Amino acid sequence: MGTSIGKAQLRDSTVFLFWFVVNSCIERNKHNLAGSELMATAARNDAPENHSAPAISEAVVVRFAGDSGDGMQLTGGQFTLSSALAGNDFATFPDFPAEIRAPLGTLFGVSAFQINFGSTEIDTAGDAPDVLVVMNPAALKTNVKDLKPGGLIIADSGEFTARNLAKAEYDANPLEDDSLGKWQLISFNISQLTMDAVKPFGLGNKEALRCKNMWTLGLALWMFDRDRQPIIDWLNEKFAKNQVLADANIAALNAGHAYGETAEIGQSGAHIPQRHVDPASAEPGLYRTITGADAVAYGLVAGCQLAGVKMFFGGYPITPASSILHALSRLKEFGVTTFQAEDEIAAIASAIGASYSGQLGVTSSSGPGIALKTEAIGLAVMTELPLVIVNSQRGGPSTGLPTKTEQSDLYQSVYGRNGDTPLPVIAARSPSDVFDCAIEAVRIATQFMTPVILLTDGYIANAAEPWKVPDMSSYKPFPVTFLDHVPEGGFKPYSRDNKLARPWVKPGTPGLLHRIGGIEKQVDTGHINYSPENHQLMTDIRKGKVDGIADHIPDQDVCLGAAGGKLALVGWGSTFGPVHQAVRRARAKGLDVSHIHLRHIWPMPRNLGDLLKSFDKVIVPEMNTGQLKTVLRDQYLVDAKPLNKVSGQPFRIAEIQAAIEEALA
Repeated sequence: MGTSIGKAQLRDSTVFLFWFVVNSCIERNKHNLAGSELMATAARNDAPENHSAPAISEAVVVRFAGDSGDGMQLTGGQFTLSSALAGNDFATFPDFPAEIRAPLGTLFGVSAFQINFGSTEIDTAGDAPDVLVVMNPAALKTNVKDLKPGGLIIADSGEFTARNLAKAEYDANPLEDDSLGKWQLISFNISQLTMDAVKPFGLGNKEALRCKNMWTLGLALWMFDRDRQPIIDWLNEKFAKNQVLADANIAALNAGHAYGETAEIGQSGAHIPQRHVDPASAEPGLYRTITGADAVAYGLVAGCQLAGVKMFFGGYPITPASSILHALSRLKEFGVTTFQAEDEIAAIASAIGASYSGQLGVTSSSGPGIALKTEAIGLAVMTELPLVIVNSQRGGPSTGLPTKTEQSDLYQSVYGRNGDTPLPVIAARSPSDVFDCAIEAVRIATQFMTPVILLTDGYIANAAEPWKVPDMSSYKPFPVTFLDHVPEGGFKPYSRDNKLARPWVKPGTPGLLHRIGGIEKQVDTGHINYSPENHQLMTDIRKGKVDGIADHIPDQDVCLGAAGGKLALVGWGSTFGPVHQAVRRARAKGLDVSHIHLRHIWPMPRNLGDLLKSFDKVIVPEMNTGQLKTVLRDQYLVDAKPLNKVSGQPFRIAEIQAAIEEALA
């Protein structure tokens, strides 16, 4: 189901740019789904007589949880691959501990991966798991409260030792004391079963136990009627230099699958059937799984290709932004230069230098790193150079919650610099949406000669979803024009075009010698000028340039519902999924509610004020203490009400749905 295209063919194609992302792509065609649909129908018809036939579900939420060394992220990632190959729509939520390697078996060292997959449209990683797979007591303790009543727990009883129970603060073994009575429970010694499966390969106990995530994955593949071969192929590729490890992991995978096929799993005679999830309907095309970090990288490259400039990326490692540097470092053949600087200030300073030299400078970080970059961002505003700054938001303040998601950098992005330092701010709503947002950031930066902040967050950066690989011929190029001659009347570095953008000049261009810096510039000439009148005028021009961007962005649309009514939910960023689903459910109940989601945070679309005033009530759900709400009140004098969450976890659909029903009660 994969697709491969030679490099020569790529370079000759007018839409070559994004074929480099099609590794592990799926060619989806509605007609090709017919066979799966027929098989699913047959399974439904056979179910009353044949109890071994897989049950069929529209959507299922599964969470894998264990110690940070148990490979839960890898297990979840490979289960996501199987969901993609099965044609399901899906959304994922990797949840990491903040510690690099917490003590084994402790509550604060639990790593989890949740996936919501189904045959219907999936917008979130799911409110509550249907299935919870736990590898130790700590994973059970920290996650079981989220499981649906009647949901299924699969536990590795081999790890529920007295020592591990004490670390998880259990007084008694929950697998034996009926404290889990409101859920279905299946417990068996996964650790021992894994060691038995890999025994022929001569691995030590430590190496053998590292295979138990593959045993667990094999069981999950059986439960959801999934093909093992793609995972086997991946293991052979991953351990190509060590066939023993490849064979051991494959044996563990097969053993877990076989256990599901042959064992009488369940307690007190309970039978847990297989669940088959039909493919989701989708437009025909080429699809791949994409994370927000990869989408940022691909979108930045796409934007630079559409602008006709090379890219320089200066970055410094910080969670969760580091993966953008990793992704871009693999794309050198597309005119990308990456530089890992010694600190955040050097990273952005190098990017500004690259923009001065005629490439597009790009840098990324999270809130603490953006704070360090603040003075240099002001320099980019004063020098009026194009620059893209990606902020993958995380919990704050200070070091805060390094691996948890939050939307608390909106004030920092819109207002957080010394002086009047306006710049445009764009926010992505999902992993796949980041691609188009990155292109938009490049367009605005290069067309208006300004730094641009692109907001994502930890959830978007790490989560994955299906992405239809776009036809790049449908994107309108926006080629940059470097001034390469002395204009009539002489060269003025701070002269303006109709967008109030100054000319972009490559250093060394004959006759266009100029200097730039952080001290206030004189109108047109760019000479140093401290006069009050000049500073007033230059401040107004810089503000007017950014305000004028609103004339070059689309009007705000309504994602779901009418353009006016009793209630509007106004969201931004990664709240899109839960807000959209909550509004959809509320409208299905007959409630008058609409969903508006902002991409352009600053400047805002021209029609937004009138749109908001067409609703009786406005609620703004956001993962902070009310930052967008404050901006909307300030700009449009609307009585926007906050719906805030700052727990480090995404909104649940039910939380937003409850707020809708309360507002319309």
